[in-house]
Amino acid sequence: MRRWITAVGVVLLVAVAVSSGLWWVTNARGFQLFGDLVDRVDTADKVVALTFDDGPAPAGTQPLLDVVASRRVPATFYLIGSDLRRNPELGARIAAAGHEIGNHTYSHRRMVFVSGDVVASEIERTDELIRRTGYRGDITFRPPNGKKFYALPHYLGAHHRLTVTWDVEPNSDPETDAHASAIVEWAATRVRPGSIILLHGMYPSREQTRLAVGPLIDRLHADGYRFVTVSDLLGHRAAG
Repeated sequence: MRRWITAVGVVLLVAVAVSSGLWWVTNARGFQLFGDLVDRVDTADKVVALTFDDGPAPAGTQPLLDVVASRRVPATFYLIGSDLRRNPELGARIAAAGHEIGNHTYSHRRMVFVSGDVVASEIERTDELIRRTGYRGDITFRPPNGKKFYALPHYLGAHHRLTVTWDVEPNSDPETDAHASAIVEWAATRVRPGSIILLHGMYPSREQTRLAVGPLIDRLHADGYRFVTVSDLLGHRAAG
């Protein structure tokens, strides 16, 4: 009986270790099994990329475009294919304003334990819709919720696609997320040269995030930072 209990304990410990490893690989912001991933760029230059996830949606697209236009800064929008299909004119506005557009999958499902065919469909349908906006630049990819396992990174690596995550996400803290001023303070105190900031400002519930964008840009400008797209930020990585 004691040997049986000991064997069961060992099996449970192994299972916990394997599960912990899978969880880490799936959620790691700076690592994936295949292909190239960047969560920030190692540079001494005070440059930062401002990125927005989700949409395009009526509540957030034009307000976000207006605020970055008023500060004359570029941004990178990671768009969802199904939202883009419903709101093609909003995607076209983002492209016409000169911003970078990235792929955030078609359905925003978590890309874990899915087949290669599902991954290809999610990415390729969204790529096609992005091109219909008039955007002609490189299309980087951001996994929903930052989650990725075997099939997704395998596809990205095989197709030489870059995965872009982030190192600054004020919306991840519920108390911070509730107030625009807290969002600004949280992000501004964590930004470093080469940071990639993630904000969710598209949907009606994200008003506080939209209100934070202008003050955050102003705060970082005052701290000596310059805003670039993700693709331009990668140029600093290559130069370094």
